[in-house]
Amino acid sequence: MMKKTALLSPYFLMAALFIIQPVIVWAESAAKPVPSAVAFGLPNFVTLVEENRQVVVNISTTKETNIAQRQLPPQFKGLPDEMLRYFFGLPKGGFDGFREHGNRDPHKGEKRPHSLGSGFIISKEGYILTNHHVVEGADEVLVTLWDRKELKAEVIGSDKRSDVALLKIKASNLPVAKIGSRKNLKVGQWVLAIGAPFGLDYTVTHGIVSALGRALPNDTYVPFIQTDVSINPGNSGGPLFNLAGEVVGINSQIYSNSGGAIGLSFSIPIDIAMNVVEQLKTNGKFVRGYLGVLVQEVTSDLSESFGLDSPKGALVSQTYPDTPAEKAGIQAGDIILEFDGKTIQKSTDLPPIVGITPINKSIVVKVLRQGELKQFNVTLAALDSSDSVEVASQNASGAAHNVLGAEVKELDKETLNALKIPYGVGIVKVFGDPAESAGLQRGDIIVTIDFKAVKHSKGLKKLLKSLPKNRSFPVRVIRDGRSLFLPLVLKD
Repeated sequence: MMKKTALLSPYFLMAALFIIQPVIVWAESAAKPVPSAVAFGLPNFVTLVEENRQVVVNISTTKETNIAQRQLPPQFKGLPDEMLRYFFGLPKGGFDGFREHGNRDPHKGEKRPHSLGSGFIISKEGYILTNHHVVEGADEVLVTLWDRKELKAEVIGSDKRSDVALLKIKASNLPVAKIGSRKNLKVGQWVLAIGAPFGLDYTVTHGIVSALGRALPNDTYVPFIQTDVSINPGNSGGPLFNLAGEVVGINSQIYSNSGGAIGLSFSIPIDIAMNVVEQLKTNGKFVRGYLGVLVQEVTSDLSESFGLDSPKGALVSQTYPDTPAEKAGIQAGDIILEFDGKTIQKSTDLPPIVGITPINKSIVVKVLRQGELKQFNVTLAALDSSDSVEVASQNASGAAHNVLGAEVKELDKETLNALKIPYGVGIVKVFGDPAESAGLQRGDIIVTIDFKAVKHSKGLKKLLKSLPKNRSFPVRVIRDGRSLFLPLVLKD
């Protein structure tokens, strides 16, 4: 009797409940489907991909080349022969392997694969956006749609500086990509790419925005979107989507020593691309604005020497003759703070803004000149592909200048005329401070210090002695034919 009473006691029932309840909960959870990633605060890309994959196209090009001269496209160099044969049907040795097959005339022109890339449809009438480098030099461009239909494409126009190309296929009622804006992008925001890496069409990769307005060497006219989305050869020209299914960029470049994705991918902002598209449709080319200045970054030391409370703006180190900048009155030493109503935080902000600004239209440029705010009305010209700067060289040797910490020499009129400067003193050797700390180098030509002309070595010595100590002063030098400002601090 005691045993039965003990089994039915409240204490026993409570203990049994603690044992049975986890089993019931486990059984219920096992019967339910696994919750989606959204439940944990992560995006679910399934719907996004299903709704937008049909706007993405695969682009292949051919080029007529001699078999003896045929080479593998640069984006596919280094890939194993097995991969080349599997995906592209190439014989052993890649494109060079064609030489070993058959008794063909090695000098007979044949059309062979030239490049592979991606693109996306921007109009029902068949306009397609991709990269310039995907179609550059191609004799024929083929576009493969989502239903595997292949169509020949016409290159309407292409712009190398922005790496944007506009194609047209003969089709109608096509699905069209929703165009977004880079202005709404934030660092840390989720993004997704659809493309054809290594020819594997409709490959989906995702990541986040790593940085905005990124400037790359030789690409000063594009403020790139940097992401950690996995991008590989063949993704070029494909769309970068935000979570709303809007295209915010065109995948363009990767940074990699191996040729594969390492989390450094760069996309052209869609705003820049669409601006280019409008002109390509009309003219077949893009006319870019030209100001005519060489600019450099305002460092912390330079900002102090120019009287700024913090580094900002684009420092004009040189104004080229007979250009819109010179005609408007902009000079070397001016710091451009605002261009056509847009704030310039760093030097790399300026070229993209100038490039998309209409030519033959008067705009306002605000600068800081020796501590005073000034503004100029500038009418931009069209940038010519031949616009360049002559690089001059000079030789120097001479006496020591202990106040500067450098050895300097007078320059003859022939050297000055070649550099197109009225005066200056050449540096032969840097042996100490303050020249060394300022970054002065052998071969530099000092033109001004604190905006005062340096016409000869005696004048330089006199000027250095007159300047206050322990304070930064801007020094303008000519280096390799280009103007540059450096901060010089004279110590006690």
